[in-house]
Amino acid sequence: MMSRLTLHILVLATLVWVTLTSMALGFSRADYANALDKSILFFDLQLSGKLPSWQRLKWRGDSGLSDGRSGRVDLTGGYHDAGDNVKFGLPMAFSLTMLSWGVVEFRDALRRTGQLGNTLNAIRWGTDYLLKASTGPNELWVQVGDPNTDHNCWQRPEESDPPRTSYKVDANRPGSDVAGETAAALAAASIAFRGIDNAYSDRVLARARRVFDFADRYRGKYSDVLGGEVCPFYCSYSGYQDELVWGAAWLYKATLESGYLQYLYRNGNSLGGTTTTVNAFSWDNKYAGAQILLAQFAFEGVNGLQGYKNQADGYICSVLPRSISQFNRLQYSPGGMPYYMINTNMQYVTSSSFLLTTYAKYLSAARRTVNCGGRQVTAATLISAAQSQVDYILGRNPRGLSYMVGFGRYPTRVHHRAASMPSMRTHPRKIQCLEGFNWFHSWNSNPNVAMGAIVGGPNQNDDFDDARQKIAQTEPALYVNSPIVGVLSELAVGRRY
Repeated sequence: MMSRLTLHILVLATLVWVTLTSMALGFSRADYANALDKSILFFDLQLSGKLPSWQRLKWRGDSGLSDGRSGRVDLTGGYHDAGDNVKFGLPMAFSLTMLSWGVVEFRDALRRTGQLGNTLNAIRWGTDYLLKASTGPNELWVQVGDPNTDHNCWQRPEESDPPRTSYKVDANRPGSDVAGETAAALAAASIAFRGIDNAYSDRVLARARRVFDFADRYRGKYSDVLGGEVCPFYCSYSGYQDELVWGAAWLYKATLESGYLQYLYRNGNSLGGTTTTVNAFSWDNKYAGAQILLAQFAFEGVNGLQGYKNQADGYICSVLPRSISQFNRLQYSPGGMPYYMINTNMQYVTSSSFLLTTYAKYLSAARRTVNCGGRQVTAATLISAAQSQVDYILGRNPRGLSYMVGFGRYPTRVHHRAASMPSMRTHPRKIQCLEGFNWFHSWNSNPNVAMGAIVGGPNQNDDFDDARQKIAQTEPALYVNSPIVGVLSELAVGRRY
């Protein structure tokens, strides 16, 4: 009979073999195409309003059909932010900007993979909502739902009981951050739809101009005026200056008008665009995105943008692994994951992979490299770094676990109200506010698959706890998924730089 010690050794050896095998996994172009399809499908899961005919997750139902009623405005549509039922305007707009940027840069790859239409559907659903939300020259509705009462319930979005209170910013209660991001989203979408639906492109661009004018004229942080309604959930921690740079950068890219270029010249220092060095890009801090966006024009010879390009180089050098760049200021997990913070760390992994891929494209077109402490880093190196981050998400990590739901071996207890409870089709009886916590605390797998959702991810030691209560690790969000769409499309077509 086998001894306990021998059995223990065999089990340990098996675990080591599984870990080493998972670390050695390679992904094919078909794998990336599969992950791409799922990454976009997550947006179908988050839809609010009367569901459109193209919605692919048929277990979801209509929700939020009276949104905006408290403010006597139609705010139906848009997206639930994460695993709750609130529509937060700042991260939603950022997510739409990133989806649109993916189309702007990687349209051909999305078309070749058959995902351009699905991506544009997801963008338009969100920008239609932003058009509704920008109700006047100096008025923007920025949230639907009280997050405090919403988080005290665990209910399906189709039957949510907490008040659907609507919140806005205006000339007396400014929100340059959320307005600047909304302008960026609309401007980016105008480029995404150009040549496909020119009338819609013109419409959203006109609205982007108007919303940016409001953001710039009436300056202030939206969290200063909305307080507990947006904090601590989506406070504007970085201030509003980055969103003004970001919005102006997108309007310049969409119009090529000298007025927006002059704005970026004049305000580069005062708004921090040419003086702020960061190593994180997120729904809150847009500096790196704006700097990289403008670096493309610097490569093309547009005068006055070298300061932005220098900061873009600094960001790139700071996020590359220490083996590549001595300027690395990030902590990496033993398995190779960039680690920023405990809360939804994967948002930074997907956003940095997007910026690395985009900058690789710019470098390749300009036949340039990045100087990182005397080492010339090529476009191919940037693509390799981005791919390694994507591969970690998809399962090439010490746990051999995919952090994209529905791909490979993935978490099954995702912190997501709709996915964690039976659908309206299978359980038509209403689930009351507190009754839903029976499902929240259950150790059973979610009855519905949150297809394509990228969860918050493991900690700095590559450890992960598949439990709904571990919000930072198991909750997905729009802004985690949106950057990876463009990256996956490039990997799926196998483009080389």
